[in-house]
Amino acid sequence: MTRAKPTSSSERRHCGGPVARRELLKLGALAVGGLSLPQILQAREASGNASADTSVILLYMHGGPSQLETYDLKPDAPSGYRSIYRPIPTVVPGMDVCEHLPLHAKLADKFSLVRSLNHDVGIHSDGGIVVLTGKRPSKLDPTSQSKSEHPDIGHIVSRVRGLNADAIPPYVAIPQKPYMTLPTYLGSHHAAFETGEPSNPNYAPPQMSVVAGRDPRWIDDRRTLLRHFDRLRADVDQNGTMGTGDRFRDLAFQMLTSTKVADAFDVRKEDPRVRERYGDNFFGQGCLLARRLAEAGAGIINVYINTPKSGLDFTNWDDHILNAGRPGHFGIYMTPRLAFYDQAVSALIEDIYARGIDRRVLVVAVGEFGRTPRISQNASGAGRDHWPQAYTALVAGGGLRCGQTVGATNSKSEYPTEKPYTPQDLLAVMYRHLRIDPHQPFNDFGGRPIAILQEGRPIPELDFA
Repeated sequence: MTRAKPTSSSERRHCGGPVARRELLKLGALAVGGLSLPQILQAREASGNASADTSVILLYMHGGPSQLETYDLKPDAPSGYRSIYRPIPTVVPGMDVCEHLPLHAKLADKFSLVRSLNHDVGIHSDGGIVVLTGKRPSKLDPTSQSKSEHPDIGHIVSRVRGLNADAIPPYVAIPQKPYMTLPTYLGSHHAAFETGEPSNPNYAPPQMSVVAGRDPRWIDDRRTLLRHFDRLRADVDQNGTMGTGDRFRDLAFQMLTSTKVADAFDVRKEDPRVRERYGDNFFGQGCLLARRLAEAGAGIINVYINTPKSGLDFTNWDDHILNAGRPGHFGIYMTPRLAFYDQAVSALIEDIYARGIDRRVLVVAVGEFGRTPRISQNASGAGRDHWPQAYTALVAGGGLRCGQTVGATNSKSEYPTEKPYTPQDLLAVMYRHLRIDPHQPFNDFGGRPIAILQEGRPIPELDFA
């Protein structure tokens, strides 16, 4: 039997539970780039406008989804090029989608498809950097280990808009931040707030795990809580890195103990029927959490649409031969993934319209590129390789004009033939919705002004309805 450790003076019982030193450390310095939460809040408040109420839910489809198996099927292309799936009609005449997206088909009047996106970087990390920052890396990394030289759209939103009045983080990543982008010269305090995996049975976001199970008086007794925080600072923070004044210390606790923050992150508060409608998997619960955070006022929520579940039966959107080491035809893995994706995305789109937030919340689903028109085959299986020259994005809500296809590709989906657009143009749509001037500059590490977007304009066909 293990003997209980003696309780130190800094771990004395208070209001129903010990205030452990490590928990106070969590409270004072919730890890976001290694800086203290008060520092983060002070920097964000000083940086911009916390009153904007628009949000973007970015469904980042990591791996690069095949346009030919989702939204641009080319059924008349030669064998070996055309989609492995059948197109089905939608409620919008002339707009077909994959047969495994039947729920999309029923609400196609609530989204638009931009079928003519293109760029020239066919590497996962570098392609993601182009799509998320709008800037091409100065040196490409074929090993796909590169990190961005410039901040992504979420870091920009954090810098410009800051924390809102209810202490909701401006940039949230579900379940984790994109691996290839960094806040760079904006400062690490503008990194994404990572939620963890919301479909886990015992899910609790980071700030809730600190106060979970506490007697409410522990939270309400602000004065005692702050006194413990001061004691912690005196004990472990000789350089003053954890404190930036009473007001921002107070804001830190507001975020960590606010019932509005707690409610926004708690998907368990949803009606079980709603949770079931989204799907009991990462795609579904990630989209549901994103909707809750958008309603609460988060500026941008990046949902990392990678694999819907763990296990040998699941892969991400990188549907080349031996994706994740899985042998066989890529359709074996893509078919069930599309079912989860269809359920989650359709539930999200339906929800933002049903709840009357479709003008305030913009949903964008896109990957870092598309897939090769020609299917590759060998003894290990069949698949499509990286292809940035043509791919599709879905756009819904935001008060934009929906129920249309924008642009077109040639008969094999090799390149755009009508209205070619770039990742920078799609980012410009998102920045306009967020009321952020894409020409606004920020100084890089050398003191040079760098515009948020150096090229790109909002896609006119998506103009406000």
